[in-house]
Amino acid sequence: MLKLRLSRGGTKKRPVYKVVVADSRFARDGRFIEKVGFFNPLLPKDKKERVGLEAERIKYWLGQGAKPTTRVARILGENELMPMPVNGNNPNKAIPKKERNKKEEDKTEAPKADAAPTAEAPKEEAPKADAAPAAEAPKEEAPKADAAEAPKEEKK
Repeated sequence: MLKLRLSRGGTKKRPVYKVVVADSRFARDGRFIEKVGFFNPLLPKDKKERVGLEAERIKYWLGQGAKPTTRVARILGENELMPMPVNGNNPNKAIPKKERNKKEEDKTEAPKADAAPTAEAPKEEAPKADAAPAAEAPKEEAPKADAAEAPKEEKK
C-alpha cells in the first residue's frame, strides 16, 4: 500500500521532514519511491520556507491510490491540494491520565454490576439514596455527643 508520509531528517531536537511516497512496509526514514516535498516545523507558520510541495506529483500519486498520513493530510489540506481532513474529537485527551484510568475502571465495573437489573432498578435506588442521608445525619450527631462526654468521664 502506498503512503504519502513524512521522513525525518535533521539533527537531534532540530527536525526537518521530507514528504515522500513510500510503501507502507518500508521503515519511516528508510527506502522511499519519490520525494515530493519538505516540511520544516521549526519555522513560523507564515514563512514560505516552512512547506514546499510538488503539487503535480502529489496529485499524481493520490490518483494512483496513495493514502496520506494524518499529518501529511493536514499539510496538503492547508495547501489546498486536497480537502482539509476532519478533526478527530477525542475528549479524553483533555483529561489527566490518572483520572482517565479511574473513569475506565468505573466503566468496566459498572456494567458488570448493572447487567441484570432493568430500568426498574434506578427507581428503587432513588428513594434509598434520599433516605440514607437523613438516616446518617442523626447517627453522626449522636457519636459526637458521646465522644464529647466520654473524655470528660475519663478525666474524672
